[in-house]
Amino acid sequence: MIIRWHGHACFELVDHTGFTIALDPHDGISLGLKPPAFKADAVLITHEHFDHNAYSIIAKSGAERYSMKEGVFLIGGKHRSLGVRLYHDKVKGRRRGEVVIYRIEIDGVRVLHLGDLGHVFEESAASMLKPVDILLVPVGGTFTIDAREALEVVKLVEPKIVIPMHYWTKGLNLPLQPVDIFIDIVKDSYEVVKVDSNELTVSSEGLALLQKTRVYVLSTPRSTS
Repeated sequence: MIIRWHGHACFELVDHTGFTIALDPHDGISLGLKPPAFKADAVLITHEHFDHNAYSIIAKSGAERYSMKEGVFLIGGKHRSLGVRLYHDKVKGRRRGEVVIYRIEIDGVRVLHLGDLGHVFEESAASMLKPVDILLVPVGGTFTIDAREALEVVKLVEPKIVIPMHYWTKGLNLPLQPVDIFIDIVKDSYEVVKVDSNELTVSSEGLALLQKTRVYVLSTPRSTS
């Protein structure tokens, strides 16, 4: 399976047949980022905020669309997904509403995308979501959990790989913290690998060889500015 990060919370997941799933697409220009340059067979949206729901930008004709979909469902008739409703803030949604986070199983790899999660959830939610192989976690604060809270979530979920997202990058016009804060917090506990591209290829066989959680920091897509 191939994972590509397109800035902010937007990810592209590609299975061995080329079937492509998009998560939380943005339009680029609204954020000061490069627009995602791919087309998806299915699009999952964790919540209907402008920087997460640009379906028309990346959807193929007739693409499946799932917005805040809870429970167990199949994507493309083959990829099992679980949607769990949580909050965009620390006051049970009273400030920013709710989000639905998704755990998707692709080619034997379980990916959990946390969207704009705004709080550290309970152990009961973690138990529902586990096991998780790859965790896509916001670390930039302001609108989501911050770096220290992200570490708490990592400890709860116990993934094999962590990929930070939703943090400040060059050109981004939102007041988020940079990923360096998260790196400084986790580097003594986990191996941190900086990748020279926005892409990571993973397999269930490779994941089985990992002895401890590894953090991959993908390269930031180029800004439009």
